[in-house]
Formats: sequence, C-alpha cells, structure tokens
Amino acid sequence: MSAATTNEITYSRSGEYLIPDITIPPQNQTLGRFGMMRKDYLNRHRGILFTMFSMKGTLFPHCLEVENQANIRLNLMMEELTAKNPPPSKAADPMGWTAHMNSLKAQAEEIIIEELVYS
Repeated sequence: MSAATTNEITYSRSGEYLIPDITIPPQNQTLGRFGMMRKDYLNRHRGILFTMFSMKGTLFPHCLEVENQANIRLNLMMEELTAKNPPPSKAADPMGWTAHMNSLKAQAEEIIIEELVYS
C-alpha cells in the first residue's frame, strides 16, 4: 500500500482504488442530550452537512457547541419563565412546585430544540 495526497487529504492505495485516510480525533468530553439530538438530526435529515462535518472532523465540536449553547439558553429561559410565572411555595405544595417547574422546563426545552437542534 502506498499513500498519495490530493487536496490536503491523504489516501491509501488498495489495489486499483484510493481510499481516504479518515480518522476521528479522540474526544475528552461526551455529548449531552442536545448535542446527541443535533448529531442524530444531522445524520437523518441533513446528510450532506453531516458528511461534511464528519470529513472535516468538526462534527463533534459542532455538536458540543450546540450542547453548550442549549444549556446556557435553558438556564436563562428558566430564570425568565420563573420570573414571569412564579411557582407555588415548595414547602407548602411540593408536588405543585414540581409540576410547575417541569412544565416550565418542558416549554423552554421545546423552544430550544426547535431553534438550536432542528435548525
């Protein structure tokens, strides 16, 4: 097997074919929920973009950036939503407080998923 280089991509010869030497760089971090959803969305619905990110080695950093932006936005939206719609007292009504906070979180996550993950 000999190696040939074309357009900054290294290829290895296998018989009559040139096969690109593609490696995935090791990652120190793991993707969370939003990052994994973004990766899955790109894979299923935006195949060309997924392939381009994969070939350039920027898929993981892109998904990690979406993850970080989504978490920051979730925290900000939760603060805004709790300011506009204050929850009941946690001590007096713990189940009502939990239900209220879960409802606010679901609203915020729905917006974030639509705007950041599926865009």
